[in-house]
Amino acid sequence: MRLVLASASPRRAELLRAAGFAFDVVANDIDECRLPDEPPASYVRRLAAEKSARALADPRSHSKLQDVVVIGADTTVVVDDEILGKPQGDDDAATMLRRLSGRPHEVMTGLSLRRGSLELGRVETTTVYFAPLDPDEIEWYVRSGEGRDKAGAYAIQGLASRFVRRIEGSYANVVGLPIGTVKDLLKELSDLASSRSTGLF
Repeated sequence: MRLVLASASPRRAELLRAAGFAFDVVANDIDECRLPDEPPASYVRRLAAEKSARALADPRSHSKLQDVVVIGADTTVVVDDEILGKPQGDDDAATMLRRLSGRPHEVMTGLSLRRGSLELGRVETTTVYFAPLDPDEIEWYVRSGEGRDKAGAYAIQGLASRFVRRIEGSYANVVGLPIGTVKDLLKELSDLASSRSTGLF
């Protein structure tokens, strides 16, 4: 079986690699605009599915000798049911960090795994509790540039780790890919493919 990660994120690749998975990367751009009144969980699930579908259709994903399983993922930060995506600039990043200061927020990752015509998905949610941040801390962190390409304007595995009081749920999910859930979905997808090939449904 050939595993393909439909993401250019180095953080997702590092998590997969650290867990012992061998894989190739086939990333494509998609429209990440949110649909009107689309709930955050539906949003990340839809984007993950679009990413996996686009990668599965890409000729770079295919091999004559192996089955291909594609992993698509999308992660966002949610506070008060509002999605905090990647900041549009340093002022936007500072605004996001002020929103997160001294309170919990949710990190949602939508997953989509495809093998041929089969597709399975899930949304993993982790609650992150931030310490209160004073203006100097926010200015220091924004100036570091670490959160400029991150949902919610921070990276839990980097300098922003000092802001985190505790989390409830998967740490890997906050980084960008809940590895335990990926493993479970790979097993479910394999079982589903085996059942189909033996004519059980």
